[in-house]
Amino acid sequence: MSKPVHVQIKPKDRESIERTVKRFSRKVKKEGILEDVRSRRYYEKPSAKKRRLEKKRKAVLRRLKAKEQSNY
Repeated sequence: MSKPVHVQIKPKDRESIERTVKRFSRKVKKEGILEDVRSRRYYEKPSAKKRRLEKKRKAVLRRLKAKEQSNY
């Protein structure tokens, strides 16, 4: 279980509402709150989660290896 995250934004002096909302959205995205909520929307079996993460790791490694070879 992850620890709770509390995102607070106080409007700066003479800052428009749109700008304040944009700062809030960026902070929420940076904290990964929406991503976490979406991932917890449905139950995922531990084996399926493990398989998904392993697939993601392999893709990242493959991309890094391809990038490394293209630099030479």
